[in-house]
Amino acid sequence: MNPDTSWRRYQQAFTSLSGDISGAFGDLGTLLPFVISAISLGVLAPTPVFFGFAAGYLLVAVVYRLPIAVQPMKALGAIILTGGLTSLETAWAGTIIGAVLLTMSFTPHLVRLARALPQSVVTGLQAGLGLMLGVLAVDMMGAGWLIALLALALLALSWIWPRGPWALLVVGGALLSDSTATLPLAAGSSPESLALSMPAVAEGLMAQLPLTLLNAVVVATAVAHSLFPDSARRVSERRLAATSGLLNLALVPFGAMPMCHGAGGIAAHYRFGARSLIAPLTVAAACVLAALQGPTVIAWLAAIPTPVIGALLANAAIELMLGKRLFDARPDCRPVIAATALGTLFGGALVGLAMGLVSDRLRLHVKHRRAARAPQDGGDS
Repeated sequence: MNPDTSWRRYQQAFTSLSGDISGAFGDLGTLLPFVISAISLGVLAPTPVFFGFAAGYLLVAVVYRLPIAVQPMKALGAIILTGGLTSLETAWAGTIIGAVLLTMSFTPHLVRLARALPQSVVTGLQAGLGLMLGVLAVDMMGAGWLIALLALALLALSWIWPRGPWALLVVGGALLSDSTATLPLAAGSSPESLALSMPAVAEGLMAQLPLTLLNAVVVATAVAHSLFPDSARRVSERRLAATSGLLNLALVPFGAMPMCHGAGGIAAHYRFGARSLIAPLTVAAACVLAALQGPTVIAWLAAIPTPVIGALLANAAIELMLGKRLFDARPDCRPVIAATALGTLFGGALVGLAMGLVSDRLRLHVKHRRAARAPQDGGDS
């Protein structure tokens, strides 16, 4: 064998491996804030939470063989962090959502719903969710702009060498820093963890289920198809609903955090080099190690400065906002994308969806009016 050819193969293998390992940790900006806070507040325990994410990424590696993200459900996570859900209520909400998703995955209605959405609306939802992540990232980076800018500068090298170990270097360097701008921890566990209020569960369901169907099923499928076109057949709306439903139905009753396949997480893994099943296997292994460490892992995770997590989240937001379909869109579709994105940013996914559908209907109306007027104009001239 030609030595040059052999060297190039080793170099490609190393680049691929380092990219997958780096990309495996690219979604920490979404994972860490919710997980650390929910555990530190005493609502959830670290061992079942990390075992849950380990199982989720193992399932992803087996089913998709791609770096499909497994994230905390953001709406439920936000309600947990504001004291709106106890551990028992979280288990009920996550289990019910899991049952709904798994049931929907067996019917064709989910696919019909997804295909009925105009592409410009889906693109706008994706951009709007990216803007939402960006706002959160700026807020987190505001805790220490110097370290945040240093992290962003290192992460920016991913635009030059996309599969370099930048996310891993940033996290490792952050753990060695003496920054005190870290996520706050609450001491002790809540004595009300076993309380159950069905209205609180219903509130969590109403907040989370539409977001999951849009972001973690419809938009996540679109993002995966855009980033991994050669493997698009492995990812579908019904499959993502099925794996999300199965994870929540099987694991949340035993203390795992409600999980879904977020579009932003897929973008984050990809941005930092993840391309194959090595990335989800790496995350699964890291989560198993964290679960085995029990409560002591919280101190290690909390040592990562908040601005660094914000920098990771900012890169995921940029990847989500600047999708390929945004630049390929026709000029008359761009106002629809903008309206959907702004509606999502200021009102959430449901408001964004409504604004997108209304603006797309208006676009079609204007287009048909112009088409009907064109022959008349031609005859008069």
